Amino acid sequence: MNRLYNQTQQPMRMASNDFFSIGPYRKRKDQSRESVLDKYTILGYIASGTYGKVFKASGKSKDNQKQFYAIKKFKIDSKDSEITHYTGISQSAIREISLCKELKNENVINLTEIVLENKCIYMISEFAEYDLLQIIHHHSHPDLKPINEQMLKSILFQILQGLNYLHENWIIHRDLKPANIMVTSEGIVKIGDLGLARKFNNLLQTLYTGDKVVVTIWYRSPELLLGARHYTPAIDLWAVGCILAELLSLRPIFKGEEAKIDKKQLPFQENQLLKIIEILGTPTVHSWKSLKDYPEYHQLSKFNIFPPNLSAWFHSMGGQNKNCLGLLSNLLQYDPADRLSAHSALSHDWFSESPAITKNVFKNTKVKYPIRKIQKDDVNLLNQSQQYSNIGQKRAIQDDGSRKRRA
Repeated sequence: MNRLYNQTQQPMRMASNDFFSIGPYRKRKDQSRESVLDKYTILGYIASGTYGKVFKASGKSKDNQKQFYAIKKFKIDSKDSEITHYTGISQSAIREISLCKELKNENVINLTEIVLENKCIYMISEFAEYDLLQIIHHHSHPDLKPINEQMLKSILFQILQGLNYLHENWIIHRDLKPANIMVTSEGIVKIGDLGLARKFNNLLQTLYTGDKVVVTIWYRSPELLLGARHYTPAIDLWAVGCILAELLSLRPIFKGEEAKIDKKQLPFQENQLLKIIEILGTPTVHSWKSLKDYPEYHQLSKFNIFPPNLSAWFHSMGGQNKNCLGLLSNLLQYDPADRLSAHSALSHDWFSESPAITKNVFKNTKVKYPIRKIQKDDVNLLNQSQQYSNIGQKRAIQDDGSRKRRA
């Protein structure tokens, strides 16, 4: 019996060390993974910033050849400008990706997929041909051409729908402004750029602890300007009020000059708060009960006393609709507790009166808006990634040589 066993069953051979080592495993995974350039054709880049670059692309498969995408290539987080000091994925990128993967709403930019390639992250999203900043610029240059009320009302309603969805899912955007509000060629408004967005339920620490400065200065709420350590989604509704005012007047309502941020401490944004006080009047403890609790409350003594002036501003900009003024006033309330929520704003009387809201915000307008410009001289999506790849290969060779010498 033992003899038969020995003849028929051969001892199992030990697999080579190479099979289980990380190098060959990584090589096999890389070979099986589709490159971002295998899936998409890069048409040019849209914009660049501290996070990296955003490219416009089209699909390569039969199903999506006629579809356009925005590809955000995140910068590598490093200790300095040297590529060799690669430290991993930035916190902002991780936050934005994790949030976008959970979201699905018609009025929020939809994430298509995430591609990780050669230590770079590519976030592929649906592409929108326009943004509100571009639309406002078209109406204000060279001459002021007011946005018709139906279009204006439809834009704002869709912004509020998207924001209501975010807030109902415990997400605060923290950077709403015209440049971050996209509009598709079908006239659908979509909230984009969730790089500063955060979940605000079950917080282990305050939102202020993680990010000392949020919201672009012209759209920053008074509680943030007064140094609030605790704040609510009401900061997003203040920004919506600023956007409504900008759609009406075709210029920012509170266009202050930002004081430069010192590394040691955050400066008080005196000029920005002054711009707000000049139009809304000087806040008082009577109208804003928690006013004295803010760290920068004492700074208010620097300002002259101004009366409320929003109604006069509204009429000077050509505004006539009382309900529109009412909504604007309710969004630009000093006390965040008195500010309308996104859900309440959607039920405002202004949206129920004529002209009716349209799903396509371009309906009944004859204006031809220029599509977003792309720069076609830079379509090299993988240039930085390739440098990382080469460095990785050099390190692998060096490590392999070191192992052999030790052996």
